[in-house]
Amino acid sequence: MTNDDTLRTKIARIIFRDDTKAGYRFDVYVIWLIVISVTLVIIDSVIPTESKFHQVYVYVEWVFTILFTIEYLLRLYSAPNRLKYATSFFGIVDLLAIAPNYIAVFIPGTRNLLIVRILRLLRIFRIFQMGHFVREGSIVISALKASRIKIIVFLLFVMIATILLGAIMYMVESDDNEAIQNIPEGIYWAIVTLTTVGYGDTIPVTALGKILASCVMILGYGVIAVPTAIVTAEISSRVLDRAKDEPKMKCSHCENEDHLKNALFCHHCGTALPKS
Repeated sequence: MTNDDTLRTKIARIIFRDDTKAGYRFDVYVIWLIVISVTLVIIDSVIPTESKFHQVYVYVEWVFTILFTIEYLLRLYSAPNRLKYATSFFGIVDLLAIAPNYIAVFIPGTRNLLIVRILRLLRIFRIFQMGHFVREGSIVISALKASRIKIIVFLLFVMIATILLGAIMYMVESDDNEAIQNIPEGIYWAIVTLTTVGYGDTIPVTALGKILASCVMILGYGVIAVPTAIVTAEISSRVLDRAKDEPKMKCSHCENEDHLKNALFCHHCGTALPKS
């Protein structure tokens, strides 16, 4: 083993592993740098460009960018499979975390994209041994994937409904309402009202328009309820329903066998179920 391989292995142990004291400290320091950097990006958005504090921010941000650049190069150098790391989710995020500052040299205004650094905080699940949260999140993701066709159909219905409602509102309000003088403005009103946002910048003024608006507002509750019910049903089928390949647990008291997955007590009489 060459000295280069030894150095690369030591760096990889610190950067990519958190089961050592040095690796854990490195990850915690990086997280703090990310939090401070993202906070500065948010604060800078409310500071006038001509302010002296903005110039201080630019210098400090370059310090963060250089530190993150060194970290990225070390990750790329020490990664067991460099191409795999560079094209992985975190590899792309690590690159995007430093790229905006360099691009801003040629294209002003892109520095605000540094906010993407907050995605690097997803490593916190690994660092602080929170993998079970990731597993729980995978249940939600799988439920969304299983529901995607139903959700797409529902969203298609909503899109068609907003176009029709927008056109109808234009027909009803165009002569009396200056805020709705074309179909796109009517569609905008329909989207805002159907989603129960209700900005108040576009409202009907005629009696018929108000009646139509009332119906759309009531319909808006369905927009919230339907997709929620679809996803909830899928999650329930994964979390609560008894797995088909699992043996049935028989209650020793009432002999009921219809129990939910991972149930500890009989839902019929409350007796403790035998451990599987």
